[in-house]
This record gives sequence, C-alpha cells and structure tokens, in this order.
Amino acid sequence: MPKPRSTTLAAATALLAALTALTACARQGDAGGGAGDPDLPLTGTHWTVDAVTVDGGRSAAPDGARVDFAEGGRAQGDTGCNHFGASFAVDGATVTVSSEEVTERGCPDDLQRFEKAFLAAFTGPLKGTLKDGALTLASADGKRKVELTAEPSAPLRGTTWKVEGLVSQDSAASLPAGAGEKARLVIGADGRVTGNLGCNGFSATATIDEKARTLTVDGPAATTRMMCTGPQMALETKLYELLDGPLSYRVDHRTLTLTDGGGEGLTARAEPAQ
Repeated sequence: MPKPRSTTLAAATALLAALTALTACARQGDAGGGAGDPDLPLTGTHWTVDAVTVDGGRSAAPDGARVDFAEGGRAQGDTGCNHFGASFAVDGATVTVSSEEVTERGCPDDLQRFEKAFLAAFTGPLKGTLKDGALTLASADGKRKVELTAEPSAPLRGTTWKVEGLVSQDSAASLPAGAGEKARLVIGADGRVTGNLGCNGFSATATIDEKARTLTVDGPAATTRMMCTGPQMALETKLYELLDGPLSYRVDHRTLTLTDGGGEGLTARAEPAQ
C-alpha cells in the first residue's frame, strides 16, 4: 500500500537536512584548523625578526632583532633596542603571546619606533604559518603580523665565544663579579685557539674531532704576563687548567659548552659577527 504523500515529503526533507549537515562538516574538515591539528613545533627554536606590520604599516627590523622560544612556554629576545620576555602557549596553529617585561635602555628614535611596533604585533592570539624556514605570526584580522626567519646555530670555528659561566658535574654558576669582561676564545679553521683567559691573552693549537665532538689542546697554552685583579687571575687559573687537556664540546644554537672528563668546564655565548 503506498505511503501517504505527507509522510514521504517529511522523510525527504529530513534526508536533505542530514545531507546538508554532512556536507558542511566535510567542508570544515577540508579547511583544516580543527582541534586535532598538531601544534606548531616552536619550543627550542630561534628566529631572526625580518619585519612587523601594525595597522597596515610594515617596518623592516633592525640588526639584532630576534625571538627565542624556550622550554616551559617562555619566549625571549631582542627588539633591536631592548631585551624582552614573554610567555607563550601553542594550540594547533595558534600561538598566544603574553608580554611580561622589557628592559628600559634608551635608543635612537628609529629603534624605539620599531620596538613599539614589534611589541604591539607580538602579543595576543596569533596564527602561525611555518614554511621553508620562515614563520609568520598574524592576528585574525591581519592587521598585526611578525615575519621571522629561522636562525642557524653559530659555527664552532670562527665564532668569538664570550665566556659566561663555569660548570661542574652537578651545577652551573656565573663568573665571579669583575672576572669575565675579557674572557673570550676563538677557534680558527686551522684548529688554532686564541683569546683571553680573563686577564691575559693566550694562544694554543688544538685537535678537533667533529664526529666525536672533542677538542684537545696540544700542549700548554702560551700567554702574556700581565698582572690583573684577584677575580680575574682566579678565573684565568681555572681556564688555563681546563684548557690543558681533552675536552668535549657541545654547541646549542649560540651557546658553547666545553667540559673535561670530570664534568668541569665552561659555557660561552657567541658574540654578534662584526
């Protein structure tokens, strides 16, 4: 017996509504951005700031502008004028930045203008687009944008490494006050190591095994003979003894760590290229 026309029409209407809903869901899935999208891999990355845009005005970044995304949701870097710190959280392609502190060093007007634009752009929820070593962070309305390029690690050779701390098997410590202004080392392409131990200049030859990541100074370092303050001399003695033997090295972006077999060693920071 045929079904009443009203019942058939109601069933067809319900089926059409269901198909419409399924089509809409499929289109949303095709567009991406769903809750299951993987988070942007930002933690442990380092970036050079190329430019920022605020309200349609794009400003090229000065030398030295950079952002590091560290462990624990901590972002820090340099605006080209002052150092800054912020917290960040990643949810899929969305990076939410909360500014926390900025140093207050005075800078030329052009650097201050860029800093103001950068701090205005690098805050709040931002959509991240990562492609071919470039990262763009943009607000939903597109009026704020930060353009970044991945920053490579400093090379072991040819970099001026400024000694910043001492390490042992169980701890790390900053240098004694007044001891570390001069302490630096440069490892040449030929393995020659030169620099300053905190008081006197030094030079030595070294054998570097890049596969094993070891650096072995060949014989005692030659030094100048100038007298300096107590903290400087104490640091010099420590570094002189450390360099007299095989060392393991590790380069973590712009930080160099040298340690001996007992875990004693130093940390140094790459200085900007001149």
